[in-house]
Amino acid sequence: MKVGEELAPLEIAVTRTLIVAGAVASRDYQDVHHDAELAREKGSPDIFMNILTTNGLVGRYVTDHFGPSAVLRRVAIRLGAPNYPGDTMVLRGKVTALAGDGTAEVSVVGANGLGSHVTGTVTVSLPEGPA
Repeated sequence: MKVGEELAPLEIAVTRTLIVAGAVASRDYQDVHHDAELAREKGSPDIFMNILTTNGLVGRYVTDHFGPSAVLRRVAIRLGAPNYPGDTMVLRGKVTALAGDGTAEVSVVGANGLGSHVTGTVTVSLPEGPA
């Protein structure tokens, strides 16, 4: 692993089930994450993914790349365009820094058909030994 290394892209189908399940799993019962009619009444064309689901997907993306013994130390994300059902989010990442203690910093971007859904930085501790 080296600075500048790119992680393989990950395509995630944004389904109603994913949006609702993510909201329920994170105990986010805001109607805009599960009720399309109420979401439209509030000005959204449909339900949309909550930040906690996005945060989990970003963490999964990084740990899937580095392996099961990788430990997330920090996930700092900012949301942009909403993730609506029927779209696909593509996550991409790049190693931006390495520390002598086995910690890596990864820049992550997740884009959908509307543009950039999430941008952020993930700090991950890597296992000792060969990567």
